[in-house]
Amino acid sequence: MDFDQEVLDIHSKLKGKVEITAKKKIASMADLSLVYTPGVAVACKAIVAEPKKVWDYTGKGNRVAIVTDGTAILGLGDIGPEAGLPVMEGKAMIFKEFANIDAFPLCLKTKDTEEIINIIKALEPSFAGINLEDISAPRCFEIESRLRAEMNIPVFHDDQHGTAIVVLAGLINATKVAGKKLEDLKIVVSGAGAAGTAIVKLLLESGVLDIVVVDSKGLLSKDRFDLNEVKTELASLTNHQNITGGLDEAVEGRDVFIGVSSGDLLTAKHIQSMATDSIVFALANPNPEIDPSLASSAGALVVATGRSDYPNQINNALVFPGVFRGLLDGKIKNIDIAMEVKVAKALASCVSDPNPHKIIPEIFDEQVVPVVAKAVNN
Repeated sequence: MDFDQEVLDIHSKLKGKVEITAKKKIASMADLSLVYTPGVAVACKAIVAEPKKVWDYTGKGNRVAIVTDGTAILGLGDIGPEAGLPVMEGKAMIFKEFANIDAFPLCLKTKDTEEIINIIKALEPSFAGINLEDISAPRCFEIESRLRAEMNIPVFHDDQHGTAIVVLAGLINATKVAGKKLEDLKIVVSGAGAAGTAIVKLLLESGVLDIVVVDSKGLLSKDRFDLNEVKTELASLTNHQNITGGLDEAVEGRDVFIGVSSGDLLTAKHIQSMATDSIVFALANPNPEIDPSLASSAGALVVATGRSDYPNQINNALVFPGVFRGLLDGKIKNIDIAMEVKVAKALASCVSDPNPHKIIPEIFDEQVVPVVAKAVNN
């Protein structure tokens, strides 16, 4: 069967990939009186008397909202909240399947930053955590920052931090394969949006010293006067030699290429201009920045993509179920950058003997969620 048709058939058959099920069967009037009126009033009054009891008497403590405005869906861009719903439902499935977390897909029909912030803040009574998803930069930075400051439950933008954590985990093991050290690496990051920004900051936190960033108009440098506030900050943190130019200049002599941009940007010639035993993370979806086989044949020692049909899939699903499991179990309000480094190291440790084709565990590796959750809640 044609793959596209198979995808549509399964979505049509399921008509939604998640559902709500009752934890207790209502088999009698006695059952009904316990879980609903009149008995439910007892639980309500208990929460009125002691608001923290909401964590004991409801499902709030295991409930996460997956919130998007549909402006940066996978590699598809601004396709709207309705078209983004299948992605959010899929994410809810992963939350439940791998971490037993009840996650609800909420697609908002607004792009207004203040409105999004206010809507999410109003959800706090029902949820123990907020997973921001596929909200375009630079609005996503303000939305997350404000919500973290103004809410009493954890807020985690997976496109930023989930991506950054799994990239660092993969890079830790890739450097072992290449016989290199993080602090000695020369890295180029292609893409200065949410993922690229978070990756740069986490790499710097982990000890990497030499990073350059390239966007669609070229290298971020002190000579660029067309940069927004976020990119200006990135320029100040990176490219200490103030290299100018485009992708050609950005990749030359670099040990590592990390692409979170768009497909088919990188050529064999680019790979050949990099340092020996280079590491290439071509993470654009659905088409990576370079075909993995082409990257390998051109000289890259380790190649990773965001796709499941190639080795070394850099997949956020390795991170967010365990991160939220740890946050919810520990009633932790926020995850900071030091904790993200700890999580990345824990995730990397799940691969005992890394090699060019195995630098990151598979999503079905049962040790991943407990290891990540422990790193968060420890």
